[in-house]
Amino acid sequence: MRVMNVRRAVVLVAALFAGLIPFSTLSKAQTWPQRPIKFIIPFGPGAGADIGARLIQDKLSARWGQPVVIDNRPGGDSMVAIQAFLSANDDHTFLWGPSGNFTVHPFIHQKLPYDPADIVPIARFSNTILAVGVPASMNINTVKDFVARAKGSSLDGTAVPGITDFAFDYFAKTEGLNIAKIPYRNTVQAATDLAEARIHVYASSYAILRPLTEAGRIKVLALMGRERVSTLPDIPSCIEAGYPALEMEGLVGLFGIKDMPKALRDRIAADVIAVSNDPEIEKKLLATAQVPNRGGADEFAAAIKRQKEQIAKIAAAVGIKPKQ
Repeated sequence: MRVMNVRRAVVLVAALFAGLIPFSTLSKAQTWPQRPIKFIIPFGPGAGADIGARLIQDKLSARWGQPVVIDNRPGGDSMVAIQAFLSANDDHTFLWGPSGNFTVHPFIHQKLPYDPADIVPIARFSNTILAVGVPASMNINTVKDFVARAKGSSLDGTAVPGITDFAFDYFAKTEGLNIAKIPYRNTVQAATDLAEARIHVYASSYAILRPLTEAGRIKVLALMGRERVSTLPDIPSCIEAGYPALEMEGLVGLFGIKDMPKALRDRIAADVIAVSNDPEIEKKLLATAQVPNRGGADEFAAAIKRQKEQIAKIAAAVGIKPKQ
């Protein structure tokens, strides 16, 4: 046993001196953090992503031995938060939020003040539940019924800007629906107008639709994720409903700077996953219309790659060209 330990030590030292495992990388992963950690969030307090970060804030502080500070930077289509994160260029400052905030940016902004490649996935945390709803007064119960009603009719609708809007436009295009899009600054007002049948369809987070859905004034036809949600057993996924064009995942997680050593990224990801693996946290996430979806850097990166490819496919189908 002693011989084996000596051999391992010799191999490790040789690897270090050969440059296979840089001293700085090993040291950084072992000694981090040296000061408070900041999570910059592109939404105000109370938003789904903000709630998720705060659910694990204290557990991460205890695990890391340093305070974890939540810094809310809403506005500018998430540009304010992204630029604050990248300007820090610091391995103690992170971006926490949905990947959808920046996967659509190259298609909707003429000139980006940042390079998307500088935002590196570290840990996947949850999926925001996205949904499509109609006024309960329309007496429509399925997506199929809505498509039948919408064809040949003049209907108004809206969708939350970003990935939700892209998916809804793709659905309308594939089904040959001519729905007049009504722009809203206030997503809650859109839900109120939906309940009053001032608009006829709304694609958004389920959290926005839920109060008026539970009041019986909005009917949610389908969820936009690939699978049914355990806490909403009566609402099918869009895949189950037969309309895969509506599918879109609301990926939420932690992002770091591109120069962060992989060993440190992996260690941080493992810590986020470990503290998130808690039934109480899962229960609270589900109560705020989010689904636990833990994963490391590679899993998160793969999911974001799929989302980017999906956005590019949608953009091509609906005639949106990249502006970058």
